[in-house]
Amino acid sequence: MEDVSVSVERVFHHIQQLPRCCKRTLIAIGGPPASGKSTLAGQLQMRLVEEGYPCGLVPMDGFHLDNKILVARGLLSRKGAPETFDVEGFAALIRRLGSENELSIPLFDRGRDCVIEDAGHINAQHQHIIIEGNYLFLNDGVWQDLHSFWRLGVFISPPQKILEQRLIKRWRDNGLDDACAKARAMSNDIPNGKLTVSKINRQAIDIWFD
Repeated sequence: MEDVSVSVERVFHHIQQLPRCCKRTLIAIGGPPASGKSTLAGQLQMRLVEEGYPCGLVPMDGFHLDNKILVARGLLSRKGAPETFDVEGFAALIRRLGSENELSIPLFDRGRDCVIEDAGHINAQHQHIIIEGNYLFLNDGVWQDLHSFWRLGVFISPPQKILEQRLIKRWRDNGLDDACAKARAMSNDIPNGKLTVSKINRQAIDIWFD
């Protein structure tokens, strides 16, 4: 994989080439868990701001369903799968971005494993918005309906071995021993990642990073 700074410049160049319009420019960055979406999104946001493009950031993780809901539905062990997100609420926010100047957004606190309501903010100056999440290009249900909102689609798909290494390390860093970290990654995160890659609408993607 190329250095993230090189990837940022490639995406930034594409953004500069987009036709001007009066509406907000929504840039979707998708990919499997641990693919580097958040890193690319954060650095791209800084690059845009540095060049005079006020830019907001909306992580899809702010729409994780609450753990109590997942327990009631028997889905806690599958947290992170498409059915464990409030996709209707996420879609409603995406639509609001086109009509409302100011709005608050929920953010996910990984350490506390919960969503914090109104933790982020989009304001009228944010004419560019980066949307970041696993299933932004999923070719299924409400997820598919979102594709028309993306002015630019970016997908990150590192080799499977790299994803496995990163995901196992992520769970080790969260306090699990080696065996439990590997089991957690292989039982849920890796299947979610494979789904992300196998059921996507490639026509909605403008830039693909391997």
